[in-house]
Amino acid sequence: MDQPRPHAPMHRCAERKPVVLNARCATTNGMRENGRLFDLSTHGCCVTTNSLYLSIGKRVIIKADGLEAISGIVRWIEDGRAGVQFDAPLYGPVVDHLTRQQEGARVGLSY
Repeated sequence: MDQPRPHAPMHRCAERKPVVLNARCATTNGMRENGRLFDLSTHGCCVTTNSLYLSIGKRVIIKADGLEAISGIVRWIEDGRAGVQFDAPLYGPVVDHLTRQQEGARVGLSY
């Protein structure tokens, strides 16, 4: 699956960082599916799944590699991607750490 292009920022509380993490997404009615988390910030992210139906205003829980489960609400949908605003902000150093891990992985792959 290719990385989606960045969504045009509406009003962002924090800068999104370029990450790609495997994630498990679930809706409050119990539907679950594997997906990917992109563009992480302290206040939100972009997620994709193969078939999980997400709609604007739907509540979701995301469990991504390296993170505790995060709850939030879908704020936008475009081309199979969903923008999620977290219920509570992530700790900034956690986002920075995940970003550095991703950068290190990309450097390691370039050999």
